[in-house]
Amino acid sequence: MTGSEVPRSFRLAYVPGVTPTKWVRIWNERLPDVPLTLVAVSAAEAPDLLRGGGADAGFVRLPIDRTDLSAIPLYTETTVVVVPKDHLVAAVDEVSAEDLADEIVLHPLDDTLDWELRPGRPANARPATTADAVELVAAGVGLLVVPQSLARLHHRRDLTYRPVLDAPESRVALSWPEDETTELVEDFIGIVRGRTVNSSRGRPTPPQPKRERPDTGGARRKPVAGKSTGKSTGKSSGKSSGKSPRGGSGGPKGGRRGKPGRRS
Repeated sequence: MTGSEVPRSFRLAYVPGVTPTKWVRIWNERLPDVPLTLVAVSAAEAPDLLRGGGADAGFVRLPIDRTDLSAIPLYTETTVVVVPKDHLVAAVDEVSAEDLADEIVLHPLDDTLDWELRPGRPANARPATTADAVELVAAGVGLLVVPQSLARLHHRRDLTYRPVLDAPESRVALSWPEDETTELVEDFIGIVRGRTVNSSRGRPTPPQPKRERPDTGGARRKPVAGKSTGKSTGKSSGKSSGKSPRGGSGGPKGGRRGKPGRRS
């Protein structure tokens, strides 16, 4: 259904690595009367949060169970491997999954990548979170393959990262309960998609009052004798301005227009 009543606030969920700052700023500029509340949620819990009414919409990582949820894919992230700065991988610009075959690659329980075959050798235990895995990388226990935004989120001075060319990529989408496509959800979709304030898909612009023309009584002003009415009569005044129609102080006299003659 499409809601017609404006709630007191709009609740926006977001998963780790997603930075909603730009969209929140635009929301506050366009809808200052509707406060936007941010709700941080893990990637695994985001779909159930939306189904349970914990947020009106949210940024999620695909794939998700689309039952009862609508989703608009927004962008795809580069996948990177996080390594210590003194690791051999840090000396190259990019790697493949095969390049990591002899390395211990950590696989945290909150991993968001959809692997068919994970690279490297598995660790003895799986870290509970990506943040825990990053700490293990810093301790020299193994490497970690994650979406680039998560590598930036958990940045440390002693670590760096490089793109993994053939790793699965992480897609970020805006999702919401399909039966709760309210006017405010439509407003936020428009902001994320870059629609302008006056877009036909956005909130309608209040009608502007029409300017009334001054009443002239239906009478036309008669031109004053000796003054031009501003309309061309097609007749020449018989006076020459002395200037060429093309500009300048004077044009050629009595000559025909055409190509200039060739000099001998």
